[in-house]
Amino acid sequence: MTLLAPLGTLGRTTLAFLASVGRVGLFAFAALTHILRPPFYGREFGLALLHIGWLSLPVVGLTAIFTGGALALQIYAGGARFNAEAVVPQIVAIGMVRELGPVLVGLMIAARVTSSIAAEIATMKVTEQIDALVTLSTHPMKYLTAPRLLAALIVVPLLVAVGDVIGVFGGYLVATGSLGFNAAAYLKNTVDFLEPLDIISSMVKGCVFGGIAALMGCYFGMNSGRGAQGVGTATKGSVEAAAVLILAANFLLTGAFFSL
Repeated sequence: MTLLAPLGTLGRTTLAFLASVGRVGLFAFAALTHILRPPFYGREFGLALLHIGWLSLPVVGLTAIFTGGALALQIYAGGARFNAEAVVPQIVAIGMVRELGPVLVGLMIAARVTSSIAAEIATMKVTEQIDALVTLSTHPMKYLTAPRLLAALIVVPLLVAVGDVIGVFGGYLVATGSLGFNAAAYLKNTVDFLEPLDIISSMVKGCVFGGIAALMGCYFGMNSGRGAQGVGTATKGSVEAAAVLILAANFLLTGAFFSL
């Protein structure tokens, strides 16, 4: 019996994990179907656009510009060992557009927006505001989840595009200001090196990451425990789940686009 105890623990853990995956999958399916069916809550959608998009621009911009500058310095230092300093514009562009831009924006959205959504909805559950919505014949998924998910699917790719541009600009500032690159040649190498597939992959990743961030915030908020501890646990769990899923999705999407 003692020898089989670890196997029992492993089995219970596996079943619990699969059950969690199933619950999240069903929640995501329900949220997507509610996006397509009326009624539509325009005010909630507009507020979500403002909160997820416009108010996230400062942190996205600062993160991108410092990352682009640091990336240029690192590539120049590494390339100098092989007399390949000239590749800085190309590598900064592809690094920001294909990988760092979408991933960093996704993680910033997870840190800022996912936690906020989870805390807001969990607090509504604790204070029985969600029960009041049901009493008023308003579906909580339709009123709380669908507008936030739709807003994230639309606005996060735009944030990724802004982050890509600012990140490349950060590399440009460092390269032309500190590393001696010609400004016109740097911009020409950047534009010539990028391909349409690079930009498409960046936008697709932004859409997926935005959906993950919004879904995790809503899911953990809707399923939070009671009391202040439940709100804190839901907020922490939502950010952890969103960050891990964003990194996993980035790996899968990168592999898919490399195979094209």
